[in-house]
Amino acid sequence: MELKYKKIAVKIGSNVLTSANGTLDTERMAALVKQIAELHKHGVEVVLVSSGAVASGRSVMGISKKMDVVDQRQLFSAVGQAKLINHYWDLFQEHGITVGQVLTMKENFGSRRHYLNQRNCMQVMLENNVIPIVNENDTVSVTELMFTDNDELSGLIASMMDMEALIILSNIDGIFNGSPTDPNSKVITEIHKGQDISDFIQSSKSTFGRGGMLTKTTIARKIADQGIDVFIANGKSDDILLRLLDSHQKVECTHFIASTDDVSSVKKWIAHSEGFAKGEIHVNENAAKALTGEKAVSLLPVGVTKIVGEFEKDDIVKIVDHNGFSLGVGKAQYDSKTATQALGKKNQKPLVHCDYLYLE
Repeated sequence: MELKYKKIAVKIGSNVLTSANGTLDTERMAALVKQIAELHKHGVEVVLVSSGAVASGRSVMGISKKMDVVDQRQLFSAVGQAKLINHYWDLFQEHGITVGQVLTMKENFGSRRHYLNQRNCMQVMLENNVIPIVNENDTVSVTELMFTDNDELSGLIASMMDMEALIILSNIDGIFNGSPTDPNSKVITEIHKGQDISDFIQSSKSTFGRGGMLTKTTIARKIADQGIDVFIANGKSDDILLRLLDSHQKVECTHFIASTDDVSSVKKWIAHSEGFAKGEIHVNENAAKALTGEKAVSLLPVGVTKIVGEFEKDDIVKIVDHNGFSLGVGKAQYDSKTATQALGKKNQKPLVHCDYLYLE
């Protein structure tokens, strides 16, 4: 087997690991573990982002109509995560592989220090031949700071760990050019940067997961723009991972082609930090044109028209154009008070340096 990649993140969705009755599909889980073990033995670094804790907990606890949705989710995930990781442990041990659990929350990606701590933890695991199994800590993540779903989390992990590819396993073969239930619809095999596929994306959620195809494509585009190949494929298809990574096999799936642009580690972090923005920097038309041009430029105070909110030096801020549209995010070089004082002035140091600026 000639492998395309040596570093991959694999996201297994709820619909792949969940049976029709809402409980854990242990046979499918075993089949996927066998494939990951095979790749591991061929020297592929794998980070596994796995859903299934809630389904696992549901299979133990059953559904109580007396509990509200949040309580139920917390209970199922607390019980289910323990069962899920134990099951993964046993399955991987059959192949002589050690795994470790990483539970994270969206807040852990908000500060550069926490971000680097997480990355270091998983890097140490990989260096010692331990496969990290990552999931959101659903027992405490019940606010607006939850990930949209594990698609978003897997994108962050792939970006953070400088993976060569992200494989998102769902229960369909990819993105179709029509409804997946229509026999005339076909899978869009390749999607390039800037290609418009909005007509083909349904906004409906999956049966057991929190996200849908819209989330998947949004994340896939962002990750592909950072130089990481992204595949959306059917996790219920036999040997899907082995076939996807085999250079000699052609698999029905959707491949988001990786950009050849070089993106630094800091920019990768900033790219996913919009939800943590502490304030807004509004710019005039000339500044907006300069920022969105082909040449990389820094944001200077002379092009700034308004500062919204309070932020400290090194906080993430949103850049907004003269029409109120978001241009991207960046790391502020000084606090909001100093920025306000420098508003519109020439010969000032950049408010956001181009090295710390991510444009959408």
